[in-house]
Amino acid sequence: MMQRESLFNGVERARRGFWGRLSDFVARRRPVDDEIWELLEESLVESDMGVDLVLDLLGELRRWLPKRADQSLLWEALASRLESLLGDPVPLAPPGVPGEPVVYAVVGVNGSGKTTTIGKLAHRFKSEGLKVMLAAGDTFRAGAEEQLSIWARRSGASIVSHQPGADPAAVAFDAIQSALARGHEAVILDTAGRLHTRRNLMEELRKVLRVVAKALPGAPHETLLVLDATTGGNAIEQARQFGAACSVSGIVLTKLDGSARGGTVFRIRSELGIPIKLVGVGEGMGDLLDFRPADFVRALLRPALPSEGETR
Repeated sequence: MMQRESLFNGVERARRGFWGRLSDFVARRRPVDDEIWELLEESLVESDMGVDLVLDLLGELRRWLPKRADQSLLWEALASRLESLLGDPVPLAPPGVPGEPVVYAVVGVNGSGKTTTIGKLAHRFKSEGLKVMLAAGDTFRAGAEEQLSIWARRSGASIVSHQPGADPAAVAFDAIQSALARGHEAVILDTAGRLHTRRNLMEELRKVLRVVAKALPGAPHETLLVLDATTGGNAIEQARQFGAACSVSGIVLTKLDGSARGGTVFRIRSELGIPIKLVGVGEGMGDLLDFRPADFVRALLRPALPSEGETR
């Protein structure tokens, strides 16, 4: 229940952006007519769900709903279809056991919230009583190691770092070796989000992942792509580029609390087929939540859906 309310509060801006002029329709309990369909289409497109997806979705609903249907049928049908689009929750791989760590490689462009996500994930694991190792592999960005070290101190995690400009793959290798020797259950790898123009980011990332696999067969067990929800369509393009370079197992969607573009969630799942595993809904250490599709849809549409405990 606590996570559900945190999510509800976290998507307040997206919820306000979605409803807009639809709020008057909900308040007056009008039957569904052509004006409502037009407003709904505009709202979904403006939420950055993508025109093609919106047209397909509304076309399906219009074929199913009777003319001038009670609006409660529309919202329940929309919620059901959106939940189906997102699919079942896909949980994060759990940490391993002492001496057999699960390795989480965290990738994404600078400014997406990558380092903050790592810090929050470390805090989560530490609060569960686990030993966590961080690898400061973003060696090309000024201040990146210092920023990650602050998160390590705040969360109580260990950290391995090298000099600025060092080989990121060497940092990852040393972190895994240290975790194996010291009985850590989780290793979280920070990776570069931008490199010098003479070096190719994606080639460097592939190299890091190859070295990780040599250091610990089967690793990384999760490759998490961090995307900024406020960037809309740019996030989709970033996901395509990173997906072409490595096997992304899940997406972390950050800054969801600062975005009026909640439709990005559905577009990511529809166009890329990559599950969203975690969402960031605030600046607090505990504001990194497991993504539960049904809770997200209900939080977005709650003004028009029955309250918890009512018959649906």
